[in-house]
Amino acid sequence: MIIDNLKNAGLYYGIDPKLKLALEYLQKTDFERLESGRYEIDGENVYAMVQQYESKPREQGAWEAHRKYTDIQYIVSGSERIGYRCTDGMKVTQEYNETRDILFLDGEGSFFRVASGFFAIFAPQDAHMPCIAEDTPATVRKVVVKVRVK
Repeated sequence: MIIDNLKNAGLYYGIDPKLKLALEYLQKTDFERLESGRYEIDGENVYAMVQQYESKPREQGAWEAHRKYTDIQYIVSGSERIGYRCTDGMKVTQEYNETRDILFLDGEGSFFRVASGFFAIFAPQDAHMPCIAEDTPATVRKVVVKVRVK
C-alpha cells in the first residue's frame, strides 16, 4: 500500500509501466469536467472509473481485495477514511468473484484519511475498506484506476 500526494506520483513511475501510465493519466486529466463512468486508458490493462458518492459510516463498510488488478484510488474532492490490512490472516466472507475481480473479507485493520489531491495504491495483497466517512457522511468525488497485474 502506498499513500501520497498526486504531485509526487513521479516517484512511483519505475514500479511498473502500466502504473506509470495510470499515474500520468491522473496527473493530466481534469476530473471536475468528466462525468461519472468508465474511461479506458489502455483497454482492459488500465482503465479509470470516475465516481461521486456519499461516504458512509464504518459499520456499513466492507473489506475487499482484488487479484487481477491493483487499485489506485485518487480523491478529486472531499475526503474519506480508507481501511488497510494485508490479506494474510483475514477471514473470507464472500468467495472471489472472477468476473468482478473482488473478494470480501473480515478482520481488523488501520484507517487513514485520504484528502483531495491524494491517492492510495492497493496491490492484490492489500485488503482495503474505501468510502468511509470521517465524521459524518459527505460527498466525495473519486477516481479509481484499475491497473492489471495478471
